[in-house]
Amino acid sequence: MARGSATVHMGGVTEPLALYIHWPFCASKCPYCDFNSHVREAGIDHARFAAALRAELAHEAARVGRRPLASIFFGGGTPSLMLPETVAALIADASALFDPTPNIEITLEANPTSVELGKLRAFREAGVNRISLGVQALSEDALRFLGRRHDAGEAVAALELARKTFPRVSFDMIYARPGQGEAAWRGELRQALALAADHLSLYQLTIEPGTRFATEHARGAFALPEGDEAARLYFATAEEAARFGLSPYEVSNYAQPGAESRHNLAYWRYGDYLGIGPGAHQRLLLGDEMFAARRHRGPEEWAMRVERDGHGTSEETVLTPRDRGREALLMGLRLEEGIDPARIETRAGLDFLTMIDPAMLTACLDEAYLEWRGPRLRATAEGLLRLDAMLPLLLR
Repeated sequence: MARGSATVHMGGVTEPLALYIHWPFCASKCPYCDFNSHVREAGIDHARFAAALRAELAHEAARVGRRPLASIFFGGGTPSLMLPETVAALIADASALFDPTPNIEITLEANPTSVELGKLRAFREAGVNRISLGVQALSEDALRFLGRRHDAGEAVAALELARKTFPRVSFDMIYARPGQGEAAWRGELRQALALAADHLSLYQLTIEPGTRFATEHARGAFALPEGDEAARLYFATAEEAARFGLSPYEVSNYAQPGAESRHNLAYWRYGDYLGIGPGAHQRLLLGDEMFAARRHRGPEEWAMRVERDGHGTSEETVLTPRDRGREALLMGLRLEEGIDPARIETRAGLDFLTMIDPAMLTACLDEAYLEWRGPRLRATAEGLLRLDAMLPLLLR
């Protein structure tokens, strides 16, 4: 395992960090979810996992050095199942170990169940200033199909309460569900946008290996919209979001100007981020080397490692310049703004033109899947639809 210590500078300016904190526990496992989430029927030792998260954060902070901190994101799993005092303690620790920027964004993911809604005000008092609600659907049939524990009424109540409680609200919805028509999706999306319309993440339902849906889909239990049908739903999504002043700044994310997720932008712009907790990943440019690390996925094993070693890292490698360039391109072309080749060269330590296939780049430009906008290379609307197929061919 390679370990390093340094502070990264970009053009003489210390680049801020993003901090991700993973809470791995859920009340139940959704059939479409392949995230590192676990159900513990016998209960959770909150004190143990809070102490382990705080210890791992302190360990990584000592290694990285004092840096500006632009965002904290509590993800999962279901972080709204955390105790508010744990959230408050982690925010206080991060604020003491790093230098929070004046407009630091602190996000927590929550589900619209009554249990979790009862804690929203406490999370706000803990320091959370942005809530991300896992609404997923406003159709009762769809919520049952997706295995959600809330109903449409709870989802609406959650959006209304979140708007009163937090200065910034985001929510997730899943579309391209079995049998979903364009008119029904437009109506459902309009209803949600009317309740909370700063930021939303709209994900096309996909079948992930190892999930319950993967098993059911393989045996023909349901079919998903594909091809032109799925494309119509995608374009309808952008049209409805635009009615409420939200623009697509990333493939699946829409926001009013200034309401973009600063934390997620750090990933897509290939910035430095710490990942704390079971299964968390991180990328850090320390000196001239980019360290890629991931934590052990099993919660109890991770906690044991933290208690023994101060961290639960299961693997850490130094990425080659080519790996860094590929990652930066894969992430950056998802953004509406596209990529800045000069920044990628700085982050990767490699000439931009050596990272891509020039013939494929020319073909993508000729087909209007990619375009130059000033010094930036970006995917067009048609290109975004083909991004997953296009990128493996574009990268060398």
